Parts: sequence; structure tokens; C-alpha cells
Amino acid sequence: MLDTLPDQSICGLHHQVEEGSEAVHAPASFAASLSVDEAVKKAFPVPETKIVYALNYGRPLWGRTAKIIVRLPDGQEKDYFLKAFSLGDIGKCMCEGEFESLKAMHTVSSSFVPEPHAWGRYQDDPETYFLLADFRYIGEQVRSGASLWSPPAGPNRLATRLADLHQRSKSPTGKFGFHLKTCHNKIVQAVDTWEDSWCKLYGRHLGHVLEVANKDLNWPEFEAVGQLVLEKVVPRLLLPLQSGGRFLDPCLLHGHCWDGNTATDMKTGEPFVFDACSFYGHNEYDTGNWRAARHRVSNKAYMKAYKRKFPVSEPEEDWDARNLLYSLTLNIANTLYIPGSEEPKVVYDDMTSLCEMFCADDLKRTLESIESLASEDDQENHDEADVEENEEEEEED
Repeated sequence: MLDTLPDQSICGLHHQVEEGSEAVHAPASFAASLSVDEAVKKAFPVPETKIVYALNYGRPLWGRTAKIIVRLPDGQEKDYFLKAFSLGDIGKCMCEGEFESLKAMHTVSSSFVPEPHAWGRYQDDPETYFLLADFRYIGEQVRSGASLWSPPAGPNRLATRLADLHQRSKSPTGKFGFHLKTCHNKIVQAVDTWEDSWCKLYGRHLGHVLEVANKDLNWPEFEAVGQLVLEKVVPRLLLPLQSGGRFLDPCLLHGHCWDGNTATDMKTGEPFVFDACSFYGHNEYDTGNWRAARHRVSNKAYMKAYKRKFPVSEPEEDWDARNLLYSLTLNIANTLYIPGSEEPKVVYDDMTSLCEMFCADDLKRTLESIESLASEDDQENHDEADVEENEEEEEED
């Protein structure tokens, strides 16, 4: 899940190990000492672990992130990554959801994600929840303006690892969904159910995200077109995946796979991912976020590499429209929670494009109806204004 701005995600938490020493240097703007809550201390997986020091690392949107260096009973040192959110129940869902996501992914591909160790509630602040995982050392970083970025791994390496996760994972029930809610940003994903139908599960997921967006945007056309996508486009594109003799195997998804949630491990040189909000679904969902031009993984080489490793589902001719459909939930979250986002218009245009492809007549009638209602409201407001003006003139007379 994207709980940090792009240059402030875990890839912005990189530190440099001084050559020939054990010294660790954090960027001055990121590093500050941290008092570690007792609940976190009790969560270390090795008993009698002692904290050497802890540093605030990064500037996440809604919480705190930190690096904790500890000494194990055998004298060795180890680094942990801590995330904490003072958001009550939402923070609980974010931490528990990411822990369970990383846990499921780590079981399938242990080097592809940081190993999660614990999640829980702070002892000294019951509104704060935390996640504890291994700290991974980021490799190459590049500067963009005042920001440091860790570029995603090369197309072939990243696509190979993601496709491997998708192909080797198995849904514990053989169905689509997950055993609990996960969070994309602060949106609680409605994936905590098990469905035989991917169409049904995705419709539930997208429907909830649209509901959240509609409350925030208050845009009648957006709401109406979104409803058309749910009623017409989702079944048109997703039902054929499991009909006509076709079978769709549920795959474990990262849930928010973009370049800001991927990096290269400095020690191994291998790609890895983090900030997951997983569930079991159609593997192509994870590449829906690769469509956005704002992402480095929008480079077509990434998609081509992934398709070589995991062939496109049938009907193949629907692939591009499915990819656009899958991008909606991810772009809506960007719309709601990233400061200065211009995505509302992008999402609306994308939904309109899908409706023009598959339900053009319905789209036309819907928009004409909204326009007609708006005109009626304008006329009523105009008439009311005229009445008030006439009444004022009569009083003056």
C-alpha cells in the first residue's frame, strides 16, 4: 500500500554503509532518535534482543517509519523496519493487512519481500498500531530534483519475480478473495470474502472503492459513469475469463505493484517488493498499475517482459480493456489521498472510455439524463431568484 509519498517510501529510507566499517549513515533530514514502545520490544522474534539504537526514517503520509538496530543474544547485530500508524481501527487494518500480505508472499517467495515478524498495538498509546519487518538495504538511487528515488529493477528481473509469485501461489480455498481486509492507502479493501467468481469479487472490490470516492468527490457524472462500469463493463470483461471452457486460477497479488513499492536489494542484487495489500485474484490485476504514465514501470518493456513470463488470459483481445479496468481502483486511491493529484479527471475519462466501448447507448442516456436534471435545477433556481426579486420590488413599492 502507498503510505508514503514516492520519494519518502521505503526506497527513500536508504542508508549508506561506510566502506570498511560498520558505520551507518542516514540522511540528516531523515534521521532522528526514536523511543521504542514496549509492545515493539516484546515483538522481536528472538528473546533477549537488545536495542542498540533506533532512528526515525522517512516522512510517511499518515504515520511513522523507523529503522531499529538490535543486538541478538549471540552478539550479532540485526536491523528491523518499523511502521506505526496512530489512526485507530484504520491503522489496525493497515498494519494487520500488510503483515498478512507479506506473510503470504514470503511463504511463496521468501526473497521477494521483507520478512514480516509482528504487528500489534502500542502499549503506551492504544490508538497506535505497528508493523515490524526485516530492514532491506536498497541499492542504486537516483536524484530527481530534491528527491531520492530507488529505480525499479530491470523489466526482465522484476517481471520474472512477479510472474513467479503469481504462478507458484495457491489460494488456500481455491477461490478469489482473502481471509481478512487489507488496505490500499487508507481505503479498506472489500476483499475479505471467498468467491468462485472473479467477476463477483472484483465487482465488490471496485464498488467499494467507488463508494468511497463518490463521498469525497461529490461529482454526479463520476458516480453515474462508475455505476455503469460496475453494471455493464465489469461483467462484459470479466465473466468471459471463466466461461466457454476457460479456467482462471486465483493468484496471490501484491495489490499495489508500482515502482515506488519495488527496489533492488543492495546485498543480493535481486528485486523485491513491499507495501503490499494482497488478495487472491486475476494475475493481470497486478499490472493494472503499470499503465499510469506517472510510473516508471509504465515503460512498455515491463509489460512485454511480464507477458513473456505469464501469457495473457483469454479472451486475449480483451486484454487492454481489462488492463484499463484494473487500473481504476489504483488510480482512485491516488485521486483521494495523494496531495495535488489530477487523477479524478483521468479516472473519469478512463471509465467513460470503457463505457463507450461496451455500453455507449447507456452512457449517452445516462449523461443526457444528468444534464437534463441539472438544467431543471438551474431553471428552478432562476425562477426562485426571480420570485425573490419581484417580492423585494413589491415591498419597496
